[in-house]
Amino acid sequence: MSILSGKKVLLGVSAGIAAYKTAHLVRQFIKAGANVQVVQTPASKEFVTPLTLSTLSKNPVHSTFYNQEDENAVWNNHVDLGLWADLMIIAPATANTLAKMTNGVCDNLLLATYLSSKCPVYFAPAMDLDMYQHPSTKDSIEKLISFGNILIPPTSGELASGLVGEGRLAEPEDILAFIEKDIQSKLPLRGKKVLITAGPTYEAIDPVRFIGNHSSGKMGFEIAKCAANLGAEVVLVSGPSFQQVNHSFIKRIDVVCAEEMYNACHNYYNNVDIAICSAAVADYKPAVVVHQKIKKKDASLQIELAPTKDILASLGQSKKNQLLVGFALETNNEEENAKGKIQRKNLDLIVLNSLKDKGAGFAKDTNKITIIDKDFMIQKFETKSKTEVAADILNVIINKLNV
Repeated sequence: MSILSGKKVLLGVSAGIAAYKTAHLVRQFIKAGANVQVVQTPASKEFVTPLTLSTLSKNPVHSTFYNQEDENAVWNNHVDLGLWADLMIIAPATANTLAKMTNGVCDNLLLATYLSSKCPVYFAPAMDLDMYQHPSTKDSIEKLISFGNILIPPTSGELASGLVGEGRLAEPEDILAFIEKDIQSKLPLRGKKVLITAGPTYEAIDPVRFIGNHSSGKMGFEIAKCAANLGAEVVLVSGPSFQQVNHSFIKRIDVVCAEEMYNACHNYYNNVDIAICSAAVADYKPAVVVHQKIKKKDASLQIELAPTKDILASLGQSKKNQLLVGFALETNNEEENAKGKIQRKNLDLIVLNSLKDKGAGFAKDTNKITIIDKDFMIQKFETKSKTEVAADILNVIINKLNV
Protein backbone atom coordinates (compact mmCIF):
# COMPACT_ATOMS: atom_id res chain seq x y z
CA MET A 1 0.00 0.00 0.00
CA SER A 2 1.26 3.46 -0.88
CA ILE A 3 2.11 5.96 1.84
CA LEU A 4 -0.42 8.16 0.02
CA SER A 5 -3.31 5.82 0.79
CA GLY A 6 -6.02 7.80 2.57
CA LYS A 7 -4.26 11.12 2.01
CA LYS A 8 -6.24 14.14 0.81
CA VAL A 9 -4.42 15.50 -2.23
CA LEU A 10 -5.21 18.89 -3.76
CA LEU A 11 -3.93 19.21 -7.34
CA GLY A 12 -3.56 22.69 -8.81
CA VAL A 13 -3.39 22.85 -12.59
CA SER A 14 -2.11 25.95 -14.38
CA ALA A 15 -2.24 26.79 -18.07
CA GLY A 16 0.62 25.02 -19.84
CA ILE A 17 0.64 22.41 -22.56
CA ALA A 18 1.91 19.90 -19.97
CA ALA A 19 -1.51 20.09 -18.31
CA TYR A 20 -2.51 17.14 -20.47
CA LYS A 21 -0.38 14.95 -18.16
CA THR A 22 -2.53 15.80 -15.15
CA ALA A 23 -5.18 13.31 -16.22
CA HIS A 24 -2.63 10.53 -15.80
CA LEU A 25 -1.34 12.14 -12.59
CA VAL A 26 -4.83 12.13 -11.04
CA ARG A 27 -5.18 8.49 -12.02
CA GLN A 28 -1.86 7.68 -10.31
CA PHE A 29 -2.99 9.34 -7.08
CA ILE A 30 -6.31 7.48 -7.14
CA LYS A 31 -4.56 4.15 -7.71
CA ALA A 32 -2.33 4.94 -4.71
CA GLY A 33 -5.48 5.26 -2.58
CA ALA A 34 -5.54 9.05 -2.26
CA ASN A 35 -8.64 11.25 -2.24
CA VAL A 36 -8.09 13.90 -4.92
CA GLN A 37 -9.62 17.29 -5.55
CA VAL A 38 -8.56 19.49 -8.46
CA VAL A 39 -8.37 23.27 -8.78
CA GLN A 40 -7.74 24.62 -12.27
CA THR A 41 -6.89 28.09 -13.46
CA PRO A 42 -9.55 29.20 -15.97
CA ALA A 43 -7.00 29.21 -18.80
CA SER A 44 -5.87 25.65 -18.06
CA LYS A 45 -9.27 24.37 -19.19
CA GLU A 46 -8.10 25.00 -22.74
CA PHE A 47 -5.51 22.23 -22.26
CA VAL A 48 -7.39 19.66 -20.15
CA THR A 49 -11.11 19.63 -19.49
CA PRO A 50 -12.75 19.72 -16.05
CA LEU A 51 -14.91 16.81 -17.19
CA THR A 52 -11.84 14.63 -17.65
CA LEU A 53 -10.34 15.52 -14.28
CA SER A 54 -13.63 15.28 -12.37
CA THR A 55 -14.33 11.86 -13.89
CA LEU A 56 -10.91 10.56 -12.88
CA SER A 57 -10.84 12.19 -9.44
CA LYS A 58 -14.49 11.36 -8.69
CA ASN A 59 -14.87 14.91 -7.34
CA PRO A 60 -16.06 18.18 -8.86
CA VAL A 61 -13.31 20.35 -10.34
CA HIS A 62 -13.07 23.95 -9.09
CA SER A 63 -11.84 26.80 -11.28
CA THR A 64 -13.78 29.93 -10.29
CA PHE A 65 -14.92 31.47 -7.03
CA TYR A 66 -18.58 30.97 -7.98
CA ASN A 67 -20.74 29.71 -10.80
CA GLN A 68 -21.30 32.77 -12.98
CA GLU A 69 -24.29 31.09 -14.66
CA ASP A 70 -26.13 30.59 -11.35
CA GLU A 71 -26.64 33.71 -9.25
CA ASN A 72 -27.75 31.55 -6.31
CA ALA A 73 -24.71 29.26 -6.39
CA VAL A 74 -22.58 28.82 -3.28
CA TRP A 75 -19.04 30.12 -3.72
CA ASN A 76 -16.05 27.79 -3.85
CA ASN A 77 -14.35 28.47 -0.53
CA HIS A 78 -10.60 28.57 -1.13
CA VAL A 79 -9.95 28.51 2.63
CA ASP A 80 -11.88 25.26 3.03
CA LEU A 81 -10.01 23.73 0.09
CA GLY A 82 -6.64 24.76 1.50
CA LEU A 83 -7.45 23.42 4.97
CA TRP A 84 -8.93 20.18 3.60
CA ALA A 85 -5.72 18.98 1.96
CA ASP A 86 -2.97 16.86 3.53
CA LEU A 87 -0.76 17.98 0.68
CA MET A 88 -1.03 20.25 -2.34
CA ILE A 89 0.78 19.93 -5.65
CA ILE A 90 0.79 22.50 -8.43
CA ALA A 91 1.53 20.76 -11.71
CA PRO A 92 2.24 22.08 -14.18
CA ALA A 93 3.49 25.25 -12.51
CA THR A 94 3.99 27.75 -15.30
CA ALA A 95 6.37 30.73 -15.15
CA ASN A 96 3.33 32.98 -14.73
CA THR A 97 1.94 30.96 -11.82
CA LEU A 98 5.35 30.70 -10.15
CA ALA A 99 5.77 34.48 -10.27
CA LYS A 100 2.30 35.02 -8.81
CA MET A 101 2.90 32.48 -6.04
CA THR A 102 6.16 34.22 -5.16
CA ASN A 103 4.64 37.69 -4.97
CA GLY A 104 1.30 36.86 -3.40
CA VAL A 105 -0.74 37.76 -6.48
CA CYS A 106 -4.20 36.35 -5.94
CA ASP A 107 -6.21 36.69 -9.13
CA ASN A 108 -7.70 33.20 -9.43
CA LEU A 109 -9.04 30.41 -7.24
CA LEU A 110 -5.86 28.32 -7.50
CA LEU A 111 -3.66 31.12 -6.16
CA ALA A 112 -6.13 31.98 -3.41
CA THR A 113 -6.18 28.34 -2.37
CA TYR A 114 -2.37 28.16 -2.40
CA LEU A 115 -2.13 31.21 -0.16
CA SER A 116 -4.67 29.66 2.23
CA SER A 117 -3.08 26.22 2.45
CA LYS A 118 -1.55 24.94 5.68
CA CYS A 119 -0.22 21.68 4.27
CA PRO A 120 3.06 20.89 2.46
CA VAL A 121 3.01 22.34 -1.07
CA TYR A 122 4.86 20.71 -3.94
CA PHE A 123 5.34 22.48 -7.25
CA ALA A 124 6.43 20.99 -10.56
CA PRO A 125 7.55 23.63 -13.09
CA ALA A 126 6.90 23.14 -16.78
CA MET A 127 7.84 25.63 -19.49
CA ASP A 128 10.12 26.16 -22.43
CA LEU A 129 13.90 26.00 -22.05
CA ASP A 130 14.65 29.74 -22.16
CA MET A 131 11.76 30.56 -19.86
CA TYR A 132 13.00 28.07 -17.29
CA GLN A 133 16.55 29.43 -17.50
CA HIS A 134 15.45 33.06 -17.18
CA PRO A 135 16.73 34.77 -14.01
CA SER A 136 13.21 35.79 -12.98
CA THR A 137 12.04 32.17 -13.06
CA LYS A 138 15.09 31.00 -11.13
CA ASP A 139 14.44 33.74 -8.58
CA SER A 140 10.79 32.63 -8.22
CA ILE A 141 11.82 29.04 -7.62
CA GLU A 142 14.44 29.98 -5.04
CA LYS A 143 11.96 32.16 -3.15
CA LEU A 144 9.27 29.48 -3.19
CA ILE A 145 11.74 26.96 -1.76
CA SER A 146 12.70 29.51 0.93
CA PHE A 147 8.98 29.74 1.81
CA GLY A 148 9.00 26.01 2.55
CA ASN A 149 7.53 24.80 -0.73
CA ILE A 150 9.04 21.67 -2.27
CA LEU A 151 10.38 21.67 -5.81
CA ILE A 152 9.81 18.66 -8.08
CA PRO A 153 12.47 19.44 -10.71
CA PRO A 154 11.59 19.36 -14.38
CA THR A 155 13.38 16.94 -16.65
CA SER A 156 15.25 17.42 -19.90
CA GLY A 157 13.71 16.35 -23.17
CA GLU A 158 11.85 17.49 -26.22
CA LEU A 159 9.68 20.52 -25.46
CA ALA A 160 6.49 21.78 -27.10
CA SER A 161 8.50 24.42 -28.97
CA GLY A 162 10.60 21.76 -30.62
CA LEU A 163 13.65 22.66 -28.56
CA VAL A 164 15.37 20.04 -26.46
CA GLY A 165 16.41 20.88 -22.91
CA GLU A 166 15.37 21.40 -19.32
CA GLY A 167 11.80 22.45 -18.57
CA ARG A 168 9.76 19.33 -19.31
CA LEU A 169 7.21 18.43 -16.61
CA ALA A 170 8.28 15.37 -14.64
CA GLU A 171 6.32 12.27 -15.62
CA PRO A 172 3.28 11.46 -13.42
CA GLU A 173 4.87 8.24 -12.10
CA ASP A 174 8.00 10.18 -11.15
CA ILE A 175 5.98 12.93 -9.46
CA LEU A 176 4.16 10.32 -7.39
CA ALA A 177 7.42 8.56 -6.48
CA PHE A 178 9.05 11.88 -5.53
CA ILE A 179 6.20 12.79 -3.17
CA GLU A 180 6.12 9.31 -1.61
CA LYS A 181 9.88 9.38 -1.00
CA ASP A 182 9.74 12.90 0.43
CA ILE A 183 6.91 12.01 2.82
CA GLN A 184 8.65 8.84 3.96
CA SER A 185 11.92 10.71 4.62
CA LYS A 186 10.12 12.96 7.11
CA LEU A 187 8.12 10.33 9.00
CA PRO A 188 8.99 10.10 12.72
CA LEU A 189 9.37 6.29 12.72
CA ARG A 190 11.31 6.05 9.47
CA GLY A 191 14.10 3.50 9.88
CA LYS A 192 12.55 2.00 13.02
CA LYS A 193 11.53 -1.64 13.29
CA VAL A 194 8.46 -2.40 15.39
CA LEU A 195 7.17 -5.73 16.69
CA ILE A 196 3.45 -5.80 17.50
CA THR A 197 1.32 -8.62 18.86
CA ALA A 198 -2.43 -8.67 18.36
CA GLY A 199 -5.53 -10.79 18.89
CA PRO A 200 -6.21 -13.78 21.14
CA THR A 201 -4.48 -17.12 21.39
CA TYR A 202 -6.36 -20.40 21.13
CA GLU A 203 -5.12 -23.17 23.43
CA ALA A 204 -6.25 -26.57 22.18
CA ILE A 205 -8.26 -28.93 24.39
CA ASP A 206 -8.81 -31.47 21.63
CA PRO A 207 -8.89 -31.23 17.80
CA VAL A 208 -12.12 -29.18 17.81
CA ARG A 209 -12.19 -27.28 21.12
CA PHE A 210 -9.97 -24.64 22.63
CA ILE A 211 -9.55 -22.13 25.47
CA GLY A 212 -9.67 -18.58 24.14
CA ASN A 213 -11.02 -15.10 24.76
CA HIS A 214 -13.07 -12.40 23.07
CA SER A 215 -10.19 -10.33 21.65
CA SER A 216 -10.77 -9.30 18.02
CA GLY A 217 -7.24 -8.03 17.41
CA LYS A 218 -8.58 -4.67 16.20
CA MET A 219 -6.48 -2.58 18.58
CA GLY A 220 -3.23 -4.28 17.60
CA PHE A 221 -4.02 -4.04 13.90
CA GLU A 222 -4.77 -0.33 14.22
CA ILE A 223 -1.43 0.20 15.99
CA ALA A 224 0.34 -1.72 13.23
CA LYS A 225 -1.28 0.38 10.49
CA CYS A 226 -0.53 3.62 12.31
CA ALA A 227 3.11 2.64 12.91
CA ALA A 228 3.53 1.72 9.25
CA ASN A 229 1.98 5.02 8.16
CA LEU A 230 4.54 6.76 10.37
CA GLY A 231 7.34 5.04 8.46
CA ALA A 232 8.07 2.02 10.63
CA GLU A 233 8.87 -1.44 9.34
CA VAL A 234 6.33 -3.55 11.22
CA VAL A 235 6.22 -7.23 12.13
CA LEU A 236 2.67 -8.02 13.21
CA VAL A 237 2.30 -11.31 15.09
CA SER A 238 -1.40 -12.08 15.18
CA GLY A 239 -3.41 -14.76 16.88
CA PRO A 240 -6.63 -15.93 15.20
CA SER A 241 -8.37 -12.80 13.93
CA PHE A 242 -10.70 -11.70 11.15
CA GLN A 243 -8.90 -8.36 10.92
CA GLN A 244 -7.17 -7.59 7.63
CA VAL A 245 -4.21 -5.39 6.79
CA ASN A 246 -2.70 -4.45 3.45
CA HIS A 247 0.41 -2.33 3.80
CA SER A 248 3.81 -2.74 2.18
CA PHE A 249 5.51 -1.87 5.49
CA ILE A 250 3.72 -4.61 7.47
CA LYS A 251 4.79 -8.25 7.61
CA ARG A 252 2.05 -10.37 9.16
CA ILE A 253 2.88 -13.56 11.03
CA ASP A 254 -0.16 -15.70 11.87
CA VAL A 255 -0.04 -17.91 14.97
CA VAL A 256 -2.61 -19.84 16.95
CA CYS A 257 -1.39 -20.57 20.47
CA ALA A 258 0.74 -18.80 23.08
CA GLU A 259 3.71 -21.06 22.38
CA GLU A 260 3.69 -20.09 18.69
CA MET A 261 3.38 -16.41 19.56
CA TYR A 262 6.25 -16.72 22.06
CA ASN A 263 8.51 -18.27 19.43
CA ALA A 264 7.58 -15.73 16.75
CA CYS A 265 8.22 -12.80 19.08
CA HIS A 266 11.63 -14.06 20.13
CA ASN A 267 12.50 -14.75 16.50
CA TYR A 268 12.22 -11.02 15.70
CA TYR A 269 12.75 -9.28 19.04
CA ASN A 270 16.52 -8.83 18.90
CA ASN A 271 16.26 -6.88 15.65
CA VAL A 272 13.53 -4.40 16.58
CA ASP A 273 13.60 -0.96 18.18
CA ILE A 274 10.11 -1.09 19.66
CA ALA A 275 7.90 -3.95 20.83
CA ILE A 276 4.20 -3.40 21.55
CA CYS A 277 2.45 -6.39 23.06
CA SER A 278 -1.25 -5.77 22.69
CA ALA A 279 -2.30 -9.41 22.22
CA ALA A 280 -4.64 -11.03 24.76
CA VAL A 281 -2.50 -14.10 25.39
CA ALA A 282 -4.07 -16.96 27.31
CA ASP A 283 -2.55 -17.32 30.78
CA TYR A 284 -3.31 -21.04 30.91
CA LYS A 285 -3.52 -23.97 28.53
CA PRO A 286 -4.63 -27.59 28.98
CA ALA A 287 -1.84 -29.59 30.55
CA VAL A 288 -2.63 -32.43 28.15
CA VAL A 289 -4.10 -32.02 24.66
CA VAL A 290 -6.36 -34.92 23.75
CA HIS A 291 -5.74 -36.05 20.17
CA GLN A 292 -9.26 -37.37 19.61
CA LYS A 293 -12.47 -35.42 20.07
CA ILE A 294 -13.70 -35.73 23.63
CA LYS A 295 -17.12 -37.37 23.65
CA LYS A 296 -19.90 -35.81 25.64
CA LYS A 297 -20.77 -37.69 28.83
CA ASP A 298 -23.28 -37.18 31.59
CA ALA A 299 -20.49 -36.87 34.12
CA SER A 300 -18.65 -33.59 34.65
CA LEU A 301 -15.41 -32.98 32.77
CA GLN A 302 -12.27 -31.78 34.49
CA ILE A 303 -9.39 -30.22 32.55
CA GLU A 304 -6.06 -29.68 34.24
CA LEU A 305 -4.53 -26.36 33.24
CA ALA A 306 -0.87 -25.37 33.07
CA PRO A 307 0.51 -21.81 32.78
CA THR A 308 1.60 -20.60 29.35
CA LYS A 309 4.93 -18.88 28.84
CA ASP A 310 4.79 -15.22 29.78
CA ILE A 311 5.76 -13.55 26.50
CA LEU A 312 5.91 -10.00 27.84
CA ALA A 313 8.01 -10.93 30.88
CA SER A 314 10.43 -12.93 28.72
CA LEU A 315 10.90 -9.95 26.40
CA GLY A 316 11.50 -7.73 29.41
CA GLN A 317 14.17 -10.11 30.70
CA SER A 318 16.03 -10.17 27.38
CA LYS A 319 15.56 -6.44 26.65
CA LYS A 320 18.62 -4.56 25.47
CA ASN A 321 17.86 -1.22 23.84
CA GLN A 322 14.27 -1.92 22.84
CA LEU A 323 11.39 0.21 24.05
CA LEU A 324 8.93 -2.33 25.44
CA VAL A 325 5.21 -1.58 25.74
CA GLY A 326 2.69 -3.82 27.44
CA PHE A 327 -1.09 -3.78 27.77
CA ALA A 328 -3.17 -4.34 30.86
CA LEU A 329 -6.90 -5.01 30.87
CA GLU A 330 -8.07 -4.73 34.48
CA THR A 331 -11.33 -4.92 36.42
CA ASN A 332 -10.18 -3.61 39.82
CA ASN A 333 -7.27 -1.66 41.35
CA GLU A 334 -6.40 -0.81 37.76
CA GLU A 335 -3.52 1.64 38.17
CA GLU A 336 -1.82 -0.25 41.02
CA ASN A 337 -1.99 -3.53 39.10
CA ALA A 338 -0.61 -1.85 35.99
CA LYS A 339 2.29 -0.30 37.93
CA GLY A 340 3.12 -3.69 39.39
CA LYS A 341 3.19 -5.17 35.90
CA ILE A 342 5.63 -2.47 34.75
CA GLN A 343 8.06 -3.43 37.49
CA ARG A 344 7.68 -7.20 37.25
CA LYS A 345 8.06 -7.31 33.50
CA ASN A 346 10.64 -4.53 32.97
CA LEU A 347 8.40 -2.38 30.77
CA ASP A 348 8.94 1.15 29.54
CA LEU A 349 5.24 1.86 29.09
CA ILE A 350 1.96 0.16 29.83
CA VAL A 351 -1.37 0.86 28.16
CA LEU A 352 -4.15 0.35 30.69
CA ASN A 353 -7.83 -0.09 30.02
CA SER A 354 -10.61 -1.16 32.31
CA LEU A 355 -13.65 -3.28 31.57
CA LYS A 356 -15.52 -0.85 33.81
CA ASP A 357 -15.06 1.96 31.29
CA LYS A 358 -17.83 2.40 28.76
CA GLY A 359 -16.44 2.02 25.24
CA ALA A 360 -13.42 -0.04 26.31
CA GLY A 361 -12.78 -3.76 26.10
CA PHE A 362 -12.95 -6.53 23.53
CA ALA A 363 -14.58 -6.42 20.08
CA LYS A 364 -15.39 -2.70 20.18
CA ASP A 365 -14.51 0.07 17.75
CA THR A 366 -13.57 2.40 20.60
CA ASN A 367 -11.24 2.28 23.57
CA LYS A 368 -10.42 4.36 26.62
CA ILE A 369 -6.82 4.17 27.79
CA THR A 370 -4.41 5.38 30.42
CA ILE A 371 -0.69 5.24 29.63
CA ILE A 372 1.78 4.83 32.51
CA ASP A 373 5.54 4.96 32.04
CA LYS A 374 8.25 3.26 34.09
CA ASP A 375 8.56 6.37 36.29
CA PHE A 376 4.81 6.07 36.98
CA MET A 377 3.96 9.24 35.07
CA ILE A 378 0.31 8.91 34.05
CA GLN A 379 -1.49 10.19 30.94
CA LYS A 380 -5.24 9.70 30.69
CA PHE A 381 -7.17 9.81 27.43
CA GLU A 382 -10.85 10.10 26.65
CA THR A 383 -12.85 7.43 24.84
CA LYS A 384 -11.85 7.48 21.18
CA SER A 385 -11.93 5.30 18.10
CA LYS A 386 -9.24 2.64 18.11
CA THR A 387 -7.63 4.38 15.14
CA GLU A 388 -7.25 7.53 17.25
CA VAL A 389 -6.12 5.51 20.26
CA ALA A 390 -3.38 3.92 18.15
CA ALA A 391 -2.17 7.39 17.17
CA ASP A 392 -2.13 8.48 20.83
CA ILE A 393 -0.08 5.44 21.83
CA LEU A 394 2.45 5.97 19.08
CA ASN A 395 2.74 9.69 19.80
CA VAL A 396 3.69 8.86 23.40
CA ILE A 397 6.24 6.32 22.12
CA ILE A 398 7.73 8.83 19.67
CA ASN A 399 8.07 11.40 22.45
CA LYS A 400 9.89 8.80 24.57
CA LEU A 401 12.28 8.03 21.72
CA ASN A 402 13.09 11.72 21.30
CA VAL A 403 13.74 12.42 24.99
